[in-house]
Amino acid sequence: MQTTEINGFLIDQFNQHKLDVGKKQGICPLCSHDRKPEHKKGKCASYDWERGLGTCHNCSSSFQLHTYQRKGASDKEYVRPEPYVEKLLKSKATEWFESRSISQETLTELGVGEGPEYMPQTGKIENTIQFNYIIGDQLINIKYRDGRKNFKLYKGAEKVFYNINSIVGYDSCVITEGEMDVLALHEAGVKNVISVPNGATLHHNNLDYLDNCIDYFEDKQKIILAVDTDEPGLALRRELVRRLGAEVCFLVDFNDCKDANEYLIKYGKEKISQCIAEARAYPLENVTTFKDIEKDVTDFVTNGFKPGYQVGLSNFDRIFSTYTGQFITVTGIPSSGKSDFVDQMVVGYNANYNWKTAFASPENAPNYLHAHKLMRKVWGDMPQREDIGSPKWKEVGEHVNDNFFFIDMEKYTLESVLRKGAELVKRKGIKCLVIDPFNKVRDKNASSLDVNVYTMEYLTKIESFAKKYDVLVFIVAHPTKMYKTQDGKIEEPNMYNIKGGGEWYDASYHGLLVHRDYEAKNTKVKVLKVKFQNLGDNGAECFFTWEPSSGSYIPQENVEISNEKMPWE
Repeated sequence: MQTTEINGFLIDQFNQHKLDVGKKQGICPLCSHDRKPEHKKGKCASYDWERGLGTCHNCSSSFQLHTYQRKGASDKEYVRPEPYVEKLLKSKATEWFESRSISQETLTELGVGEGPEYMPQTGKIENTIQFNYIIGDQLINIKYRDGRKNFKLYKGAEKVFYNINSIVGYDSCVITEGEMDVLALHEAGVKNVISVPNGATLHHNNLDYLDNCIDYFEDKQKIILAVDTDEPGLALRRELVRRLGAEVCFLVDFNDCKDANEYLIKYGKEKISQCIAEARAYPLENVTTFKDIEKDVTDFVTNGFKPGYQVGLSNFDRIFSTYTGQFITVTGIPSSGKSDFVDQMVVGYNANYNWKTAFASPENAPNYLHAHKLMRKVWGDMPQREDIGSPKWKEVGEHVNDNFFFIDMEKYTLESVLRKGAELVKRKGIKCLVIDPFNKVRDKNASSLDVNVYTMEYLTKIESFAKKYDVLVFIVAHPTKMYKTQDGKIEEPNMYNIKGGGEWYDASYHGLLVHRDYEAKNTKVKVLKVKFQNLGDNGAECFFTWEPSSGSYIPQENVEISNEKMPWE
């Protein structure tokens, strides 16, 4: 009867409650000991040994039959807090939790403790509530909360979901935005509930804790998102949906309450349990109702267009910005700096918004040279031999490792690149995908070899991917052969010069030209197309000096720009 794994998780302690192995019914380890003597041995619980779960018909609780070893642990080195020692809550603390409708039983079951801790917000040691982040039987992190509602995590410790052990074996789970919400739902009998470790922010939802725990969601058929209903909470919800997949996500409506704990206090256990049970499916893909977008419509009426995302180059930001869920076509003659400027853009997006990027870049091979180029841009200089192993080398190296990923294939196809891109969205949270160049990542499933049909199908697949995963895609596309003008300079290409012609201009959300003038020692970036006028200025140009050591583009201001039309314009 004894098994070694369930749903891919290795069992650490089989039958942790010492129940009758193989029996389908028996006592409940959570409530039987508290029942009247004549009922203590009553068979009030059902056991599902295949799934490793038990359900009590008396207290309506569910419980895990086993404990499990961790799955998919990060290969990074983290600081570990001191081994977990139970620190019982004092009466004053338990009274406060009771005022929030949280019982001592729940606090004990989830291992909530109390103790002194230095809090940087106050600059002194404070008495704190301590939420212990445990995976298997190992203490991974601690969240401290003082009486002024200041928080901190254990310095240098790994970020994971709070109460992550509780969802192993379940085909569903609930994700909340705080430990108090986990306690609230646990109090109401919802045991398979977890929380993000550090709340939500409006623009920087870099879900490293999801990266570290992604394997725990592989078997989930239903993921209920019970996060706060404020703007940061909604931003977190969107990112979780993007990473976990809309098809398995369900939304909780707390009505007039901000979060689960507030709902518990106001309406009680039964109502909040019902609220979770009535979670509605995330809006169907490719089907939108007014209710789904009413908030966006209201915001547009109130504030107009949302500003686009910018890379942090002053002159370029004045003429170009973008949204995610779109793609940018970048063209230019060979050796004009197309790939290098795209690198500059994604490094800028990373610096401004914590966006991660995946590269499908056959022409940037080998990968170590590409990684070195990115490292220089992040570093701001050329690393020297004596820098190897230094604190800055380790810092920059770790940053590049965590934020930039190289899709490395023997033969690149559009299907395989997009499939790997989707996987990187889920596992690493990428927001940018670079295909460089277009002609080396072929669409083997194209319905036609006609260049126009092929191009439109290719770009349509790119667009679908960008929209589905809310990713910004860059496509580097070489022009056809360009000719020299009368003064001996090579003509500057536009989007119609790319093989496939007008399909590129029609289908692309944005188009950029990168053109290096070796005589003038500058690089020009020209906006060939922006789909929405609020995002840029069609035909506008800006100029840069390329700095060799860092490989960075330095904005040139007050450059005289010729208004003379090109022959093809």
